[in-house]
Formats: sequence, structure tokens, C-alpha cells
Amino acid sequence: MKKLLSTALFLFFSTIACTSLAEANKPVTVEDAWVRATAPGQKVGAAYMTLTHNENISLVAAEANVAGNVEIHSMEMKNNIMKMRMLDELTIEAGKPTKLAPSGMHLMLLDLKKPLKVGEKVELTLCFKDKNGDITHQTFSAPIKESAR
Repeated sequence: MKKLLSTALFLFFSTIACTSLAEANKPVTVEDAWVRATAPGQKVGAAYMTLTHNENISLVAAEANVAGNVEIHSMEMKNNIMKMRMLDELTIEAGKPTKLAPSGMHLMLLDLKKPLKVGEKVELTLCFKDKNGDITHQTFSAPIKESAR
């Protein structure tokens, strides 16, 4: 009976540990992802989305199949001047949606390889760092649109 109880307790606590580990390794939820269409010859573009995760995590890098480089940017209006700056990382607070949208946080797609046309898709890979410094990558496609409509 003692051995049966020990085995049952071991299985119970192992399940809890595995469930906690699985929760920590859940992918970031990416919603409403889209990329703004560009004019011919335009060498920069922008990607927008809403990111949510169950733990504090940081977006530390991104890649796009249509761009030579991708940067994380913030924008803010200050003294009637729109200021944009590159961020080293973007913190995503546990359970709180982080919105990347026009005139705010966004991914800047630099050195575009071709114009971004409505109806096509862009493959994006986001790199996240958790509280332990572990890096995970998440790849998805986002449609190219004129606006967020």
C-alpha cells in the first residue's frame, strides 16, 4: 500500500511539473498580423500584430523573407513631431496583449527585396527570450494589406 501511494504521489507531482513546463513553452499568441503594402521602389515596410503570452517574455529579433533586415521600432508624437526609434527588445507582459500598430510599436522591414503587394503574404520569424534567457523562434505568415481594415 505504501509503495502504491508513493507511486501515485510521484506520478501526480511529475504531471504537475510537466504541465508547468508545457505552459512555459507555449508559443506566443499572434493575432491580427498584417503587413502594409508598399509602392514600387519603396525600400521599407512595416508589420503589425498583437502578441500575448502567459509569462513575461521579450521579443528580441525578427526576420522576414521579403526584407534584408527587420528592426523593432516605437513611434511617439512629441511636440508635434513624430519620433521613431529602434528598440533592442520589446517586453510582453504576462497575459497582457502587446499591440504593434500604425503610429505605435511595429516591425520595420528594411531593404525590401520586392514591392509588397496586396493579397500576397510575408513569412515572419519572431525570436523571443524568456526570463531564463532561453531563445525560441516562431514562424508564421501575415497577409499584405493596404490598411488594417
